[in-house]
Amino acid sequence: MDKALSLGRTPARIAYGALALVLLAAAIVTYGRGAAGWWVFPVFGLGPDLAFLLGLGETAHLVRGQMPRRAVPAYNALHRIWGPLALGALAAAHLVPPVFLVGALVWGVHVCFDRAVGYGLRTRDGFQRS
Repeated sequence: MDKALSLGRTPARIAYGALALVLLAAAIVTYGRGAAGWWVFPVFGLGPDLAFLLGLGETAHLVRGQMPRRAVPAYNALHRIWGPLALGALAAAHLVPPVFLVGALVWGVHVCFDRAVGYGLRTRDGFQRS
């Protein structure tokens, strides 16, 4: 079997992929109930990767696959499941507007999808954690 294919079928990655699909379905259903505008999908779906912008101008000395060190803390914070869980809990408790429930679900999709395809948190030096 091809090594790349076998690496992609770990139980954790399959579980993250399944969870991403469940969260996406929940986001679509919640959106369909009028809880948010369409803009929530690109903002919360792509937003976590905006941490890369913190590294602009710091790319000259990096090797392939390395993230600038100053972008790592924000990237790691935005790619943990605790952020979407906390935001979703606040929305479910009606402490923030309902739009944030859809945002939390979409943010969760982003985090889970990244894990499903093999992207994880970064080391302090900006490399993928193994």
